[in-house]
Amino acid sequence: MSQREKIPVGILGATGAVGQRFVQLLTAHPWFEVTVLAASERNAGRRYIDACQWVIPGDPPADIADQTVLPLEPNLPARILFSALPSGIAREMEPDFARAGYIVCSNASAYRSVPDVPLLIPEINGDHVALVDHQRAQRGWSGLIVTSPNCTITGPAMALKPLHAAFSLRKVFMTSMQATSGAGYPGVSALDILGNIVPYIPGEEEKLQQELQKLLGTFSGERIVMPELLVSGHANRVPVLDGHTVSLSVGFDRSPTPEEAIEVLRAYKPVCGGLPSSPDRLIFVRTEPDRPQPRRDRDAAGGMAVSVGRIRRCPILDLRMTTVVHNTLRGAASGAILNAELLVAKGYV
Repeated sequence: MSQREKIPVGILGATGAVGQRFVQLLTAHPWFEVTVLAASERNAGRRYIDACQWVIPGDPPADIADQTVLPLEPNLPARILFSALPSGIAREMEPDFARAGYIVCSNASAYRSVPDVPLLIPEINGDHVALVDHQRAQRGWSGLIVTSPNCTITGPAMALKPLHAAFSLRKVFMTSMQATSGAGYPGVSALDILGNIVPYIPGEEEKLQQELQKLLGTFSGERIVMPELLVSGHANRVPVLDGHTVSLSVGFDRSPTPEEAIEVLRAYKPVCGGLPSSPDRLIFVRTEPDRPQPRRDRDAAGGMAVSVGRIRRCPILDLRMTTVVHNTLRGAASGAILNAELLVAKGYV
């Protein structure tokens, strides 16, 4: 796709931390060009550099900084919209944009559990994208909505997909150690998190349990058939800046040895490939006794791969393991951009 053929894209909620990640990542994208930034009424009409408090490394791209922020109305000069809106606003506004013909790639949680909205990690369930045909037929939309999963379940889902295909996953017990950046900006008070662990994140445990089942489900043509899977999750906020760590115990129909599980993980080939943001290698298996770690492993494949380690037998279920994934890249903005690339590749844009 040449420079002249780049697809015009917009960012909803462009001034927030995830919106800023979209701006940063899309600036040099080979397929997409940012033509519009949209945000709340409070920031609409202002220059982007004046409307946002830039909180991620580096500076706003020069060609973006002087753009005028537009209001959140479905008359934006773009074909694809990346939504970094808060869930409540997304629930209200994303259907308006889809109804008006926009392709909405949402990072919000508002529509993840809705039956006719795909919840996508393209390398493990890219075939679920065809659910948008049913979505459009049911709702009469010329546009569509697809969603990215919760940033914490993304890593475990990528690791568990090949194991589920090989051994039929039946039970998952997981405990998350979630980075502070997952709370957005300004996030968690320093008085709450420094030297501390907060064992409660509103709504997170429910998302861990519900979204894994949808991600590992089977597309039937009009719906996602959920697997027979029991999931129990604990969510904790820890004093780490970036990178979500999850410790898991998992049970299968057929109990694999750790060596068999490692072989399956290393051999996994994604169901879609060739997309600009998809890594050549999706799963990195760490064999060191103290890996993966967020500081050392969150940036695997540019933050787009999952690192899996400590794969060993479990005395209660079958196997234990630990995953690390970059929560603001693969688990947020980069994941949504990859979803848009899949939609382009499949002819929906």
